[in-house]
Amino acid sequence: MQTISDIQTLQQRCLDARAQSQSIAFVPTMGFLHQGHLSLLQEGRKKADLLVLSIFVNPTQFAEGEDLDAYPRDFERDEALAREAGVDLIFYPTAEMMYPDGYASYVSLEGPLTNTLEGASRPTHFRGVTTVVCKLFNIVQPHLSFFGRKDFQQLAVISRMTEDLNLPVQVIGMPIVRESDGLAMSSRNVYLSDSERQQALSLVDSIRRATAMVKQGCADAAKVVDMVRQRLQQESDLSIDYVKLCHGPSLEERAEIDAESVLLLAVRVGKTRLIDNHLLAEDLD
Repeated sequence: MQTISDIQTLQQRCLDARAQSQSIAFVPTMGFLHQGHLSLLQEGRKKADLLVLSIFVNPTQFAEGEDLDAYPRDFERDEALAREAGVDLIFYPTAEMMYPDGYASYVSLEGPLTNTLEGASRPTHFRGVTTVVCKLFNIVQPHLSFFGRKDFQQLAVISRMTEDLNLPVQVIGMPIVRESDGLAMSSRNVYLSDSERQQALSLVDSIRRATAMVKQGCADAAKVVDMVRQRLQQESDLSIDYVKLCHGPSLEERAEIDAESVLLLAVRVGKTRLIDNHLLAEDLD
């Protein structure tokens, strides 16, 4: 396994691999790897000749007052986990390399995929996400790239950007990986105190209750959303950012629940912002 920070060096290494007819799988991350990330790497290892991992805490997707400086980082730990997962190349650039003096080019996706949910709460977030992912795709030149469905809206946005810009990358969404108590894996889970973690479990409890309502025949989105909000509001240190029931492919809100309806949640538990989601037609493991 090799770690490369220089953009041109990494790009040339990947171009050489392509010239040798090697397939490239790519997993972009902000580091502090957990089992969710490792599941993406494991799938990438199965699918391609060259497996590339990027570790880059992208400043352009953080707004003022968010946790850019506090975001957990542990490169030595990440490096060890990457080696165990069979990663061939780690791309580990600095912010100055990715956004040098005079940098002025950004990728923006307009419309309902970015102006709702996370886009409504964090208006500059997706411009940062699409810009950095587009740059990473151009640098790494992957055939396949893997993203977790926990960031459901991000996956939809990146898929749309890739299609709209005719980028020759297959974007693959992978299932949410949950901890033993049901909490969706996130690098930010380390922020939670013991009490906050217990309250955070109300997200997965809400999802289970919503799934049960739908299985019992409820097709009224407003009733399910109201139940979820009431459940979350039972927690003293939890504040709701949004609870939405949307049509999965478009992220448009719908009055009636169907096979493509997805429940999307964002809350703050103490100072920690958490998101979760679930396609209500599916069982929750």
